[in-house]
Amino acid sequence: MKKLLLTLPLLTLLACTGTPPQTSHFDWTEPADPQGERPETWAAIEEPIVTFGSTDIRYPRTTPYEGPVAEEATLAGWRGEKVSAQTVVSTPEAIGGLSCTIGDFVAEEGTKLPGIARTRMVKYVLSDRFLPEQPCGKRPENNPVHLEADLLDECATLDIPARSTRPVWITVDIPRDAAPGHYTAPVHIKGRGLDKTLTLHLDVVPRTLPAPEDWVYHLDLWQHPAAVARIEGVEVWSDEHFERMRPTMRQLAAAGQKVITATLNKDPWNNQCYDAYADMIVWTRLADGGWEYDFTVFDRWVEFMLDLGIGKYINCYSMLPWNDMLHYRDEVSGQMVDVQASPDTPAFREMWEPFLKAFVEHLDERGWLSITNIAMDERSPEMMDEATALLKEVAPELGIALADNHKSYKRYPYLRDMCAGIFGPVDRKDIADRRAQGLTTTYYVCCSSGFPNTYTSSAPAEATYLSWYAAAEDYDGFLRWAYNSWVEDPIRDTRFRTWAAGDTSIVYPEGRSSIRFERLVEGIQDWEKIRLLREEFASDTTRRAELDALLEPFRSPVEFEGWEETLRAARARLNTL
Repeated sequence: MKKLLLTLPLLTLLACTGTPPQTSHFDWTEPADPQGERPETWAAIEEPIVTFGSTDIRYPRTTPYEGPVAEEATLAGWRGEKVSAQTVVSTPEAIGGLSCTIGDFVAEEGTKLPGIARTRMVKYVLSDRFLPEQPCGKRPENNPVHLEADLLDECATLDIPARSTRPVWITVDIPRDAAPGHYTAPVHIKGRGLDKTLTLHLDVVPRTLPAPEDWVYHLDLWQHPAAVARIEGVEVWSDEHFERMRPTMRQLAAAGQKVITATLNKDPWNNQCYDAYADMIVWTRLADGGWEYDFTVFDRWVEFMLDLGIGKYINCYSMLPWNDMLHYRDEVSGQMVDVQASPDTPAFREMWEPFLKAFVEHLDERGWLSITNIAMDERSPEMMDEATALLKEVAPELGIALADNHKSYKRYPYLRDMCAGIFGPVDRKDIADRRAQGLTTTYYVCCSSGFPNTYTSSAPAEATYLSWYAAAEDYDGFLRWAYNSWVEDPIRDTRFRTWAAGDTSIVYPEGRSSIRFERLVEGIQDWEKIRLLREEFASDTTRRAELDALLEPFRSPVEFEGWEETLRAARARLNTL
């Protein structure tokens, strides 16, 4: 039965109208503000405020816009780059059918860039905040719930209640063949009783960013197919399931994702999410004691992601699941059997040796062997030693991936894909040495890190800072454990039973983006620009020194005073180098 996600008791009557770009299966109604409305803050507001705001700010819904009113704004970017702006409407009276549309961008000499902008209504979701004294574990009671502006909805128009603020997110996709120069477009903001036109300028820089599929940046956001099946109310691994996953995974491919997240056996993370990971490979113990493996779902999932353009690596979790449990179907009884298979037990070799040999053979037949890694997540050096020893013995053709929070990467110089926690930095010489061998080195953040991060309550610019940190420390990219591990009702409530709100996902169902995800992609584009400029300036010590100086502040993994302004200035400077 379809689940329409109507679990919250208090909902604001705020409806999408008009014709959305796609038919939605959900009710996208927003939650009420648990902190209550604030009518007293609107006493001095007599007319709607319509202005450009900042993409660095999450504007509260229940209080008026504060700041200078700006009827013009200017964006700048390379050809092939996506750039963002944000308009804000604060109204003392209800506005029916609010819409925001962008006209063609036109240069002074008449050159047009038609249809390159899209608008999305910013929606509000329930959130809590990161508490440094309780970073990982059960959600504390002293973390009050509040609203945050984050979800980017596709509805064409929105009915706005009285005494409320509504941001609109603008994305401009600069064509790769655009003529450099200065362009201007009208921004029409209309609704019943409202008709306002703002002006958006666009400076197209005479440099070109590669297409996302050609980005070098190693983005690894872990996918969670079962979460899509549950949210969409469809049978896992059915034809309908794969179709419903398409918008969400296509959005990931468009961000330059490099890795397919696959599973080898029982939920590798001991069901730490709202949804357990569904099996991709069925292991069967035959009556004669031998083994049989059904790779049907695994193959379909990999093919599905490859067709979307994702596939530098297939990272398969895990030989070292968090609870050391595996399972298989017993041919005689027809039942699933659980097995404790930690590396110090006979079951570890007994189960993994035949599987690995069969897996290598299957991957070789499919042509995927050279891109497949056996992946481990935050496992101790002792456990890693056992797993890597077995891999080297029985399946040396397979690569190995590790998310390392033990600062133990030097023990495994052969790791094809190594990711270190942000507080366990990798020596830059080691990164360079690994890169010279064709090995990938990234870093990650999770529930233990307050800044920079992508929680629902994180400052939007933190998502961009993540890639500036990667560039400053010379990492190949960035990993985040959860792209779409959705909570019970992610459309309205991003909190989970553990961790800060938003830790489990960075996008919303049906391919809906977020402020966090848009700003993350902006940072990835900046990293690509920095990479290209480094290559161009390789023999120019003066310009290379200037670029290095620009990056130096972002080597900090902790928040520093004025970091947002420093980042804004650095991003602007990047367009003029």
